[in-house]
Amino acid sequence: MIKKIVSSIPNTITCCNLLAGCMAVIFAFNIDLQIASLSGREWVYVCIFAAAVFDFCDGLCARALKAYSDIGKELDSLSDLVSFGVAPGMLIFNTMTLNGAPAWIAAAALIVPVFGALRLAKFNVDTEQSHTFKGLPIPANALFWIGASAWIAEHGYPSSAVMAALILVISGCMVANFKMFSLKFRNLAFLPNIKRYAIIVAAIAFFIFYGVSGFAWTIVLYLLLSLFSRNNDDED
Repeated sequence: MIKKIVSSIPNTITCCNLLAGCMAVIFAFNIDLQIASLSGREWVYVCIFAAAVFDFCDGLCARALKAYSDIGKELDSLSDLVSFGVAPGMLIFNTMTLNGAPAWIAAAALIVPVFGALRLAKFNVDTEQSHTFKGLPIPANALFWIGASAWIAEHGYPSSAVMAALILVISGCMVANFKMFSLKFRNLAFLPNIKRYAIIVAAIAFFIFYGVSGFAWTIVLYLLLSLFSRNNDDED
């Protein structure tokens, strides 16, 4: 009985990821509504960040408890699709429509969850992505759109054409075959992890100077470091 309870802990945490993603989708359709001290848009950020924490913790728990399962792997991907694909996609869609974009242009935001699903499916069947990634990870995609949404709220809507182009570029990065280094540390040595430390320092600096919108610039830097690095292996 105890063994069954312990083995279900990682999947329970994964379900919390899924629930946070579902809540983010609900708030995405109420981004101008003030709820408590935050707007609906800001609640989307909170829910996606919470989903990311749960996504990190379920894997950590599974390794610590040695509670791996095929169901857990599939559940993790399904949860990630909702939290980091559907939720940011709905955030973009509603941001565009509220700024006057025609529905047929705003529908470009649906590309985000579709390409996110393709990204996750490729990851699940590709054995070469155990220590490096091919294409932009779907949580990084969500982080970019959180930052982009915050930038729009602060500086104004760029244009529907610019938004559609961004959607195509970032979504395309998720299914591209270029290598990206993993942000997971295998040790704390400086030189083998210099790019990871650079991303952490940059993320802090961007957040200090630009607030939540700085996360978009952090993902841009992550893409550039990966594209122009000779070696994206964990042992680089």
